[in-house]
Formats: sequence, structure tokens, C-alpha cells
Amino acid sequence: MSTRLHMIELTRGSPGDIAAVEQVMADAFDARFGEAWTRAQCLGILGMPGVWLTLAKIDGEIAGFALTRAIVDEAELLLIATSPRFRRKGVGAALLRSVIADARARGAVRLHLEVRAGNPATHLYSSHGFAKVGERRAYYRGRGGESFDAHSYAVALT
Repeated sequence: MSTRLHMIELTRGSPGDIAAVEQVMADAFDARFGEAWTRAQCLGILGMPGVWLTLAKIDGEIAGFALTRAIVDEAELLLIATSPRFRRKGVGAALLRSVIADARARGAVRLHLEVRAGNPATHLYSSHGFAKVGERRAYYRGRGGESFDAHSYAVALT
């Protein structure tokens, strides 16, 4: 039996990486839930102070990304996604650990995120210390006009 280990390389992304980010979102986010951002939204937020894009690469291919912002002593994970073909390889956990470390390094004492109710990623967040702190009814608008609740999570970074 042979085993091939895939090393996850985490790098800082830039506006030039948006096409790859869009592809990961198209593959990872089910359009019926309305969670993916547009190119304009991604580029617009990347130009703001305190925003950073983290890319996860396996064998040189972008396997996932996280988009985060920090303002004063608070940080928010805006988007995180792993391409389905790279799931269950530690990409999401590596990205989340990186976001937490980067937020701490930027002086954040708390990290927030919102996730669609029922999203299986909540297990990942819980395993990294996040706890549910709120709920927004009908926050996401799906492709067919249906609405989905969002749950707010947070973790203390101190």
C-alpha cells in the first residue's frame, strides 16, 4: 500500500486571484442558497483596509480560500470555501487556523462569521471554538426566491 500526502500551502491572495476564487465558489456553493459573492463584491471588499484573502493550494492548484476583514479589535470571516474535490483533506481547517492566527496578529480579540442554518461547516467552526451567538431570519436569498436563515458564530481570540 502506498500513501501520497498532499501538503496544503497557504498564501496571501490578491485581486489577480479572483478568477480562481470565483471557480472555487462556483464549485463549492450550491446556487440555490445564494451564498456566493460576485466578482464585483470580492474585488470591492479586497480594496478596503483590513481585508485579506488567504488561498489554500495543493500541488499548486487553488483548493480553497478565505476572505477576512479586521476592524479595530474585531475580525469577521466573510467567506470560506473548499473545492469539493479537495474536501476532507484538511483544507478548511488549515484555512480557519490561518484566519484565526492572522486575526490575532492584527489585534483582533474576537472573530465573527455568519453561516446558513443547516450548513455542515458548522461542525468545523465548533471544533475551532466558535459558538452560536445569534440568528438572522431570512438572511440568504436563494435562486428561486426562497429565503434561508443565517446563524452568527463567534470565538474569543484572547
